[in-house]
Amino acid sequence: MLFSEVTSEESYIVTGYEAGRVGINQVAHVQSLIVRPHDLRTAWPVQTVAELEVEHLQTILDSPPEVLLIGTGEVQEFPDRAVWRHLRSQGLGVEIMDTAAACRTYNLIMAEGRDVAAALIINGSPN
Repeated sequence: MLFSEVTSEESYIVTGYEAGRVGINQVAHVQSLIVRPHDLRTAWPVQTVAELEVEHLQTILDSPPEVLLIGTGEVQEFPDRAVWRHLRSQGLGVEIMDTAAACRTYNLIMAEGRDVAAALIINGSPN
């Protein structure tokens, strides 16, 4: 599914999503990743929500965005309570949703000019 066309070479936008694949600036990615408007970190090592640890999000927390989206794969799942508590204590908005919804939401928040980061689990499956 195509979301939008690339309108700027200077920003990373989600251009499409389907199960097992996320398009960033019209390049398909099949491994989990972290995307921000001016930063793309591919090959993020998280495969499922059950694996998610605070350390996996440290690069985001070192320079916290206004909103952090966590895309949990094909279905919405919540991370371990300790991870969730830590994220909430950081003073940033955190939204947990399936990866398709996180992709759409990332583009909307970015289009508003707000600082957003999306940690997207690709090929994540429910436990």
